[in-house]
Amino acid sequence: MACSVLLRNLQRVKRVLPHGRSTRLFPAVGGLWCYQSQKYQQPDCEDPRQWYLVDDTCKGKKQSPINIVTKNVIYDKSLKPLNFEGYDVKGSSKWIIENNGHTVKVTLSTTPKIGGGGLERKYKAVEFHFHWGVQGVQQYLPGSEHSIDGEKQAMELHIVHIREDVSDVTEAKKTADGLAVLAFFIKVEEENVNYATLIKELQNIEYKGQRAEMQPVPLSSLLPPEEDLEQYYRYVGSLTTPDCHEGVIWTVFEKPIELSISQISQFSSVHFDGKNSTPMVENFRPVQFLNERKVYWSSASSTPPPPAMGWMLVLMLTYILSSFSQ
Repeated sequence: MACSVLLRNLQRVKRVLPHGRSTRLFPAVGGLWCYQSQKYQQPDCEDPRQWYLVDDTCKGKKQSPINIVTKNVIYDKSLKPLNFEGYDVKGSSKWIIENNGHTVKVTLSTTPKIGGGGLERKYKAVEFHFHWGVQGVQQYLPGSEHSIDGEKQAMELHIVHIREDVSDVTEAKKTADGLAVLAFFIKVEEENVNYATLIKELQNIEYKGQRAEMQPVPLSSLLPPEEDLEQYYRYVGSLTTPDCHEGVIWTVFEKPIELSISQISQFSSVHFDGKNSTPMVENFRPVQFLNERKVYWSSASSTPPPPAMGWMLVLMLTYILSSFSQ
């Protein structure tokens, strides 16, 4: 135990190079990062509070996720409904579902695209993954990364998109607007048959590094109906895992996906590592400071109600007119 503590401290030691630059004694990028729920079994891994030791960007000023405070959001008339291209196409090639040691990730074989909705270009979907909580004694403890007015949901789905003119995520990170992520809350409701194929595959990726092929489904079938996707929040943030790359365009939808408690609980049947390792639970990053950023609200919703004073004037005028008619 003493040796492991010593090694951990050595990894944080910095030395001064000849040109006055400072760096860690050992390479930090690719270091062992983890979620708080893994610390008991892996005490030497860096939990979310220490991710900046893995990559300095994780202590940046534009980090995700955030808590969205609805009274502070800014109404933006340019945020029209998104255009979903190819989201309703099933495709013929199989998807790859994997346990990467941090989440359940699905790599797409087709390239559905999004555009409009205030985006200045089109983005193609490359993968999606999930974040979730843990089954409590009497209820499922929430595990979404974003929250609205402090309220979290059971899970959160992220669909990762890159600019349509780049080849992969690595290349997308080289541009300021290279990445766009759609975030969907998942709440406990009735069983969702559209998730049956995906959830059935969880038994084949129980341990870290395991991958399996799965039959593709229309990506739209995993989401709420398109007419329910007109209300969303928009802000600029980061990836929610190291390297915490900033410059991600986030679209957080208000309408949640619905899964049964049984379906949600099955995500915790996979493990963070190999056999006898910690079940994969509470794989979410805590909310980050908003700092100077603004959160915008889509104009696709109904017209905001008039202020309370406006309603009072309407009521007073109605009363006066009715008194004249008597």
